Amino acid sequence: MKEAVKIVTIGGGSSYTPELMEGFIKRYEDLPIREIWLVDIEDGKEKVEIVGGLAQRMWDASPYDVKVYTTLDRREALKDADFVTTQFRVGLLDARIKDERIPSLYGMLGQETNGAGGMLKAFRTIPVIGEIIRDMRELCPDAWLINFTNPSGMVTEAAIKHFGWKKTIGLCNVPTIAMMAEPKLAGKDPKDLNYRFAGINHFHWHKVFDENGKDLTPELIEHINEKNGGTPANIYQAEFPMELLRSMNLLPCGYHRYYYVKQTMLDHALEEFREGGTRAEQMKQTEKELFELYKNTELHTKPEQLSKRGGAYYSDAACECIRAIYANQKIHMVVSTQNNGAISCLDDDSIVEVSSIISAAGAQPMAFGKLPPAEKGWLQMMKAMEECTIQAALTGDYGMALEAFVLNPLVENNKDTQRVLDELLVAHEKYLPQFSEKIQELKAAGVHTEDPAVEDLMKHGR
Repeated sequence: MKEAVKIVTIGGGSSYTPELMEGFIKRYEDLPIREIWLVDIEDGKEKVEIVGGLAQRMWDASPYDVKVYTTLDRREALKDADFVTTQFRVGLLDARIKDERIPSLYGMLGQETNGAGGMLKAFRTIPVIGEIIRDMRELCPDAWLINFTNPSGMVTEAAIKHFGWKKTIGLCNVPTIAMMAEPKLAGKDPKDLNYRFAGINHFHWHKVFDENGKDLTPELIEHINEKNGGTPANIYQAEFPMELLRSMNLLPCGYHRYYYVKQTMLDHALEEFREGGTRAEQMKQTEKELFELYKNTELHTKPEQLSKRGGAYYSDAACECIRAIYANQKIHMVVSTQNNGAISCLDDDSIVEVSSIISAAGAQPMAFGKLPPAEKGWLQMMKAMEECTIQAALTGDYGMALEAFVLNPLVENNKDTQRVLDELLVAHEKYLPQFSEKIQELKAAGVHTEDPAVEDLMKHGR
């Protein structure tokens, strides 16, 4: 019998932590846990204490004797860990507000993981993953790193390819949501469907087959614009052009709307921004309400309100992945892992988001084969953008950062591209030490954020 495990969650003060606890509780018989450590930083002290209290109440209400610890000392928590999960946000939601607000002021998409904001999030996050891995190498050298910190694909690529932590798996809730919705649309039991996913995080496609091997993809394409068609709650459901999807005979993920119907999505995002501010500001209010609930000492279950956030089911996917590794279950999951030939048009050491078999050996990617020409071209361009972003995050190379911006279809190469990059760098100075020299140069040249003239322009339409 295997020993019970120690799990450490970096970013333990997240509002998603109760979902993580719920997932571990319902899987305890296959994944016996000895202790859970919730780690956060000084700015997150109050939240981690509140959510830690709820987490302990959830375990106390279960039949299982599990101790939850909270700490601001990452190294104390990591010692002898078996699994480390990451769900942190460098700069908290205030940083996300800047990621969304500054591009929006220039008529670009302000979105958490795509476009300019997603690249700045990578710049802030990748060095921190490196620091965590440095500590893990010393304190828990055999631990698995299960990452669902966004941008998940880029963070996972940095962990595996650049920091050398091969026992890393990246997760996303988008495939999970699709696989929850589609069986109902096809009138099938989920266990009778076979899935094949291929792409990168927030930019993948998939096909679906029934128990007899019949391709159900064409049938499911016809449902994709319906309300319950598998799009995450945080993505505006602009209509996909059906002729495009029928031609490719692949089901795109919800985030493809930002690329396939870009103008519609941009118009909606800018209208939302003018009327109600950024989505991050809305999330700040939601989070405040959730933590008020979490303070209730009578509460010992995950509140229903948590499922309404865009990241719902991330935590459940993490629990399923950890159980599959611990119990050597050999189950199908869609994860970010090393390509190793699964997608023929990308390098073997690229990190891709694909159907994989999860076992004690980690993720074994399943071969998808060749993508059609258009999807192949899209994917190669987006992977090049990711690679440039990662290099810029690691080195602080401004030119490489600009290359990433120019490559990204949601930023475009126009008169404001460099200005948006410059303002974002200055706005996030505290969390971008690798760019410090360039940031000082930009500040000396008068670069600042929140230009009143631009803000006034946005309020009254472009």
